[in-house]
Amino acid sequence: MSDDAPKFDGLQCPLPLRDYPTVQLAHGGGGWLSKMLVDDLFLPAFQNPALAQLHDGAVLETPLGRLAFTTDSYVVKPLFFPGGDIGSLAVHGTVNDLAMCGARPFALSTGFVLEEGFDMEALWKVASSMRDAAQEAGVSIVTGDTKVVDRGKGDGLYINTSGIGLVPEGVDVRPERVQPGDKVLLSGEIAVHGIAVMALREGFALESEVLSDSAALHELVGGLLDRLGARVHVLRDPTRGGVASALNEIAQAAGVGMLLQESAIPVREDVRGACEILGFDPLYVANEGKCVAIVEADAADEALSILRAHPLGKDAVQLGEVVEDTHHQVHMETIIGGRRVVDMMSGEQLPRIC
Repeated sequence: MSDDAPKFDGLQCPLPLRDYPTVQLAHGGGGWLSKMLVDDLFLPAFQNPALAQLHDGAVLETPLGRLAFTTDSYVVKPLFFPGGDIGSLAVHGTVNDLAMCGARPFALSTGFVLEEGFDMEALWKVASSMRDAAQEAGVSIVTGDTKVVDRGKGDGLYINTSGIGLVPEGVDVRPERVQPGDKVLLSGEIAVHGIAVMALREGFALESEVLSDSAALHELVGGLLDRLGARVHVLRDPTRGGVASALNEIAQAAGVGMLLQESAIPVREDVRGACEILGFDPLYVANEGKCVAIVEADAADEALSILRAHPLGKDAVQLGEVVEDTHHQVHMETIIGGRRVVDMMSGEQLPRIC
């Protein structure tokens, strides 16, 4: 090599290009490829202490107290589905990300990416749905942006939202606080949102209509934190990748294992049947109105009572417990008495679900 040749020593892409030279659909699925993309590309590019927490949002110290900040994008297809639409989903998802940080949400922003030719009446319905969802959640949409792309380049409508909220004194929810002996709680029946969207998208007829569980969880979570405070160690809404991926993320971040009970997993019979026909495991199907709470062992019974007293937590269960595990794996005791590993999802099970 001549002395005049450009020097590339030390310059390399952290993502293994030989394996994935292009972005795959599964990189957005909430499983192993999503984790690889975040850990090996985005974290090295944007590294800072707040981002390193890898929570649903960032908790920032300010002169006025701790501020939670989050952002998310919504590309669900179809835009309107049983129990909701992309507008209400965007509000609920952003409010929930703040709630999982222990914050009380109070303001959102929104950005619309519109495709030329998109129906104006449909846009009004989405905007009205966002307005109604925000009013019901007690938050304001205070700023926003709109961009229009060429016909055929945007698939109708995408929405980006950001949100801010204040974290009360004494609240500290993050994976590092999880420890062996803690109990794993789940606020209700899983896989409802994913099946509601997939059934409509694929024209799959169910015996009974399945409505998305999309809902704002901040009041449910707020009641839990008001009563239990620091005895709540971590909160997570199991959206993309479902409950299984959310628990694996927590286990790896906390350096622990988890042991779940299959008999405790709450799944509606019609949803379970749809999952069996479509070849899905309910543990990996997206939810938009459920939360996982990991609490101290002696607070579990009280936490369940608090959750069950709220309409959105009436079916809350204890799903399992945190255990010591040098491999940081999630296991499940099956109904027939065996045990299996509940790994993080490795591909994209349900694209365009949120």
